[in-house]
Amino acid sequence: MLSYPDFDPVALSLGPLQIRWYGLMYVVGFLAAWLLARRRAARPGSTWTALDVDDLVFYCVFGVILGGRLGYLLFYGHDALAEDSTYWYKIWKGGMSFHGGLMGVIVALVVLARVKGKNIVDVFDFAAPLPGIGFFAVRIGNFINGELWGKPTTSAFGFAVRQSDGSTVVLHASQLYEATLEGLALFAILWWFTGRPRPRGAPAGLFLCTYAVFRIAVEFVRVPDRQLGYLFFDWVTMGQILSLPMLVAGLLFLAAAYARRTPSGNVRAAG
Repeated sequence: MLSYPDFDPVALSLGPLQIRWYGLMYVVGFLAAWLLARRRAARPGSTWTALDVDDLVFYCVFGVILGGRLGYLLFYGHDALAEDSTYWYKIWKGGMSFHGGLMGVIVALVVLARVKGKNIVDVFDFAAPLPGIGFFAVRIGNFINGELWGKPTTSAFGFAVRQSDGSTVVLHASQLYEATLEGLALFAILWWFTGRPRPRGAPAGLFLCTYAVFRIAVEFVRVPDRQLGYLFFDWVTMGQILSLPMLVAGLLFLAAAYARRTPSGNVRAAG
């Protein structure tokens, strides 16, 4: 059994200004994505320029923040918004939805593709390996915030967490499970897979499938949001339901990619 250290969620205080670890983790994620994308764009034969990468990250910042916040309010935040009408903009308190953020990023990438004159699926494929480090960082931010804990456990890797009534319960650190699977493992798989040209749509499909499988798996030990609870059969969660369309879409992307075997537009054709 491990002891949860009760982190201070505030990384730095400058008078009335507080910089929180959770917010810094988003900065880490965007910076990592930018550096990785710059590295990929610099490879011989890439059809992406450094300016394209800068624009990609700029568009995705807005997609993640707006989509993630709106998605949380739509899927999870009804009670919090009812209690505090200003809660909608208090992102520093947490409350971001991955699935909402994904939808925001998809919209941002579609707009970017149109602006740059690129194929939309090529843009999805280029972006597919980039967010894994950010997912890892944000889940660490959840751990620091002491939120999104898993179910009680007798595992030696469980964390003893002090409850509001003063008692202590040993819980699965589902934030760390997600950081490992949805973050590091997802990044390693996608970075390896996109290390050489793949059929158009395959990287995007693998991203959707891999994330969905990892998320559905972790949800079995993660406690659902209190305001929602289990939606069906005392074990189905909102996270699992929202991940199922991702899994289906990913399988369709992969099937179409390997049936058509259209070369990626992210690499110039030889000759």
